[in-house]
Amino acid sequence: MEELTPETWRRLLRRPPACADVPLYGPLLAADAFALGRLAQSLDGYIALPDGRSQWISGPEDIAHTHRVRALSDAVVVGAGTVRADDPQLTTRLCEGPSPVRVVLDPGLSLSPTHRVFDGTVPTLVVAAETAPATARIGAAEVLRIPGTRNALDLAALRAALRARGLRRLFVEGGGKTVARFLAAGVLDRLHVTVAPMLMGGGIPAFPLPPIDSLGEAPRYAWAVHPIGRDILLDIALGPG
Repeated sequence: MEELTPETWRRLLRRPPACADVPLYGPLLAADAFALGRLAQSLDGYIALPDGRSQWISGPEDIAHTHRVRALSDAVVVGAGTVRADDPQLTTRLCEGPSPVRVVLDPGLSLSPTHRVFDGTVPTLVVAAETAPATARIGAAEVLRIPGTRNALDLAALRAALRARGLRRLFVEGGGKTVARFLAAGVLDRLHVTVAPMLMGGGIPAFPLPPIDSLGEAPRYAWAVHPIGRDILLDIALGPG
């Protein structure tokens, strides 16, 4: 991955029209709006142990990259399963720059307010289905209701609702089911997939998507490969460009 000097990073945080000389981050800065999906997986395609533990599959350089993408985004999006398994903070502790709005997808409002994302240190939204229990807040987080069921949300409606709040640059950080649902719904613009040089032999798969009937149905994408510590990061454009 390209070397980021403090001067270059400050320039990125000012969000110029394009940063073509910083290939991994340039496409994000050039876009007025985006939804970027993000996963770190083993060589054999797993993102966590069977019990959900995933800290840490990728190395410290990749973790720092995750924090940088948070700093370049308006909102970081995770599913309720990630909050239960990892109890993340979703802040930019490892780099300069503002922490994004935290968006937790919890269709049935099943999470406890004791999780760290609900501590009020960063603006936070809990996104629930319109049919979920009538609750205005979870801890310090505001509840946002959109169309959906207790098992799945309308992700196109989610993007529109967040855009209406000025949250146009979305970092869909996990977990695998959440990223796969965004991918299947056609509302992701880009993927960052880090592959670590390890074999797990089993666990939670990276992309739990519906199976296809023939290889001819499988979409194929262009990608750029970036070394990142001992890992590699695949930067994959999903849209027409």
